[in-house]
Amino acid sequence: MPVAKSILLAEDFEDDARALVDVLKASGIQNPIIRVGDGDEVLAYLKGEGLYGNRQSFPLPGLLLLDLKMPRVDGFQVLEWIQTQPQLKNMLVVVLSGHNDLKDVKHAYTLGAHTFLVKPFKLEDMANLAASFSSHLAGLS
Repeated sequence: MPVAKSILLAEDFEDDARALVDVLKASGIQNPIIRVGDGDEVLAYLKGEGLYGNRQSFPLPGLLLLDLKMPRVDGFQVLEWIQTQPQLKNMLVVVLSGHNDLKDVKHAYTLGAHTFLVKPFKLEDMANLAASFSSHLAGLS
């Protein structure tokens, strides 16, 4: 049986992160979830730098849940960087936003996002996400 790929959650607001983890678990997703709080941490994690240098403890995720509006480095900058990284081409990226601004949605898709979810998240959103990507992410149910 394949090992479940991890989920990297990039969210700067604790309450939003906790709510998303709760909805993920309630929808049956059992993959390990690692949370980072800003765009700099996302990049450090994906590069395997600093605290995240041990790939045994911090493997590349199969799914990145990426908030657009984060301090220091925002979600758009993270998406731009990901596009330059061939080793991340199979990682699914779901953009998270507190608003449904069509310009942001289009820009995120242009930069390689696979889907776009608007906060607050519902159980149905995560169930649909799990169903859509379950064949791609071993262990995502």
